[in-house]
Formats: sequence, structure tokens, C-alpha cells
Amino acid sequence: MNDDITLRAFFGDGERTFCLTDTMLAELERITGQGIGAVYACMVNMSYPANFLREIIRLGLIGAGTAPQDARRLVEAYADNRPLTEVFPVAFEILEARWTGVGVAA
Repeated sequence: MNDDITLRAFFGDGERTFCLTDTMLAELERITGQGIGAVYACMVNMSYPANFLREIIRLGLIGAGTAPQDARRLVEAYADNRPLTEVFPVAFEILEARWTGVGVAA
């Protein structure tokens, strides 16, 4: 993991670590059918499909070392069927950490 792109943030019931590694970015592109630039543009322009949020969070957890089955469980418990205004900030911060780096002003 690279500290420049690794985010620590509260999610669900505690602080979690998220990292969209190259492998996880490739998986996000495969799942969404869009390149990372298009995914980022959708997020910035608030024109994203709702599944983008859950997948960014899930893949960010996996990229940071959470077991895939635990990442799925966490997303099902704390992202699915929640207000988008709760879920969007976490997903966007994860993507933004990869896009600009952690602690770097955009």
C-alpha cells in the first residue's frame, strides 16, 4: 500500500483503511464499464449510478487489506440501503485519495 493514496476514515462502526490500488482500479473499471477518468467525472458531476458508491468503498477496503468477504459484509451493513448523503462522502474521499493523494488540496 502507498501512504500517499491510503485513506483512514470512519465507516460503519469505526475507523477503516481504504486504498484503491492499481488492481482495484482495474476492477472498478471492469465493474462500471468506464475508465477511471469517467468514473471520477461522474462522481464530481453528481451523475453516478448508485452502485459506484458501494463498489468504490468495497474495493477500497479490499485494496487496503480487508478480506473480500469482510468488505462485502461491511458494505452490505453500512452502505446498502443507506441515504446517499451518508455514503457519497466516504466513496468520494476514497476516490479523491487516489486521484489527488491524501492531504493534498484539489
